[in-house]
Amino acid sequence: MNKNFKNIFAVIYLICLGLILYAFFSLVDITELDNYSYIRDRSQVLLDFKNSNLLLFCVTFFLFIIVWILLLGFATPIAIITGYIFGKFYGLIFAILGFSTGCTLLYLFAKYYFSELIQKKLAYKIDNIKYLFNRNEFFYFLIFRMAGGGGIPFAIQNLLPVIFDMKVKNYIFATLLGLVPTTFISVALGSGLEKIIQNNINPSFFDILFSPDIYLPLIGFVVLILISYFLGKKFFKK
Repeated sequence: MNKNFKNIFAVIYLICLGLILYAFFSLVDITELDNYSYIRDRSQVLLDFKNSNLLLFCVTFFLFIIVWILLLGFATPIAIITGYIFGKFYGLIFAILGFSTGCTLLYLFAKYYFSELIQKKLAYKIDNIKYLFNRNEFFYFLIFRMAGGGGIPFAIQNLLPVIFDMKVKNYIFATLLGLVPTTFISVALGSGLEKIIQNNINPSFFDILFSPDIYLPLIGFVVLILISYFLGKKFFKK
């Protein structure tokens, strides 16, 4: 790939990342993140924005998710926020569609412009299981997604299919279906936090921890880790 294009892309990436960080620190005082009242008031701003103009908020937040994924961001914090704002059902749909769109755009961009670099830097991570993806890329990438990527960071999960030149159609549907378990747990956690914050003046740590809306998603997370381990043993043996 042309070196000038790489430099231009790096500059655009840093500018976008800088704008997001600037917006975050302009709106959020990190010294107050241990203050329950502050968190409740800040979160209410988002809910008020959503209630005042639902369409504009949804479009803005959806675009933010896409940009966040393109900037190689983590999925879990966004899924929790989405659950907090939209609830479990609509939050899950919103997050899955946003993640899948962002992941697909990232995959296409990386495939056409950074294929050689990804092959060089990441191919060794799946050398021992590459033959599985070549045999049935949709099925094994679906299992890979459902298993949380085997502990591999979300951004790298999105780029690995470049190595075995996965079909875009298979990538989209494997991502849509495969992200549901992990995303649902995070969205449910966010929805539970919203209920607690809205219904309690000043909940203690144990009020939060022992709320069914919180401990059930946490149990689900532990179960998912165990399932991921056994799926890895069954389908991704060396």
